[in-house]
Amino acid sequence: MQLIGSHTPSGGGIAKTALPYLDAAGSRAAQVYVSNSRGWALPPGNPDQDALFRAGCEERDVPVYVHASLLVNLGSPTPETVERSTATLAHALTRGTAIGARAVVFHAGSSVDPEHYDAALKQVREALLPLLDQDGPLLLVEPSAGGGRSLASRVEHLTEYFDAVDHHPRLGVCFDTCHAWAAGHDLAGPGGMTATLDLLTATVGAGRLKLVHANDSKDTCGSLRDRHETIGKGTIGTAAFAELLRHPSTQGLPIIVETPSGKAHEGHAADIATLRGLLA
Repeated sequence: MQLIGSHTPSGGGIAKTALPYLDAAGSRAAQVYVSNSRGWALPPGNPDQDALFRAGCEERDVPVYVHASLLVNLGSPTPETVERSTATLAHALTRGTAIGARAVVFHAGSSVDPEHYDAALKQVREALLPLLDQDGPLLLVEPSAGGGRSLASRVEHLTEYFDAVDHHPRLGVCFDTCHAWAAGHDLAGPGGMTATLDLLTATVGAGRLKLVHANDSKDTCGSLRDRHETIGKGTIGTAAFAELLRHPSTQGLPIIVETPSGKAHEGHAADIATLRGLLA
């Protein structure tokens, strides 16, 4: 049975903010930021709040995931960006350990300049291998929506990404439906989601998929635009999400909605209910 949950706010005290949100939205899985999603500051966290959050999630049997800052780009041609990205992932892993997270999600990144592509993959190797060799949460690479010489947007691009780190056993995949759609995978056509997930398994191997971001899209297939929409109100449609939930590779995996949440939790609660309805 899939555990369907939401990206969950954590500002103002992770236990104080996130636990009531999980309850209100009916989330059975949680994803949080542990730093500014669009900044480089690396706050230490509050040990008391961390302990309360961890205990609260254990009590609710809610698995937790950390999403690293959206600025992370290990493939950047700018050395300072690579250095900050590596430090941000290290911080996310430390904070993830403190709150009992299973894994840290990060975007695959971009070489920006096509001529920097080979060097970018070497940077990925140099940055990730020491982090992957540590105990604690796994690292999950999330293919992007494409554009900007992405290191991995389409599922098949993950071959070179995993080759770069020798298929390290502690690297997994977070599959985002909106990203895949934007990158050109036609998830909406009959069997499209199934074919894409089959390709993912064939590319990285069974068991590498660890988390799913279930997001509809405001844009057309192949748009390279990452604009999330409420499940069933976007261009992907509910039939594709029904295929997603039935696919063998997603069985037992947490599903996180990152769709528009409305004034508070209402949007996420509605999308969680929609996905659960597709399981009936």
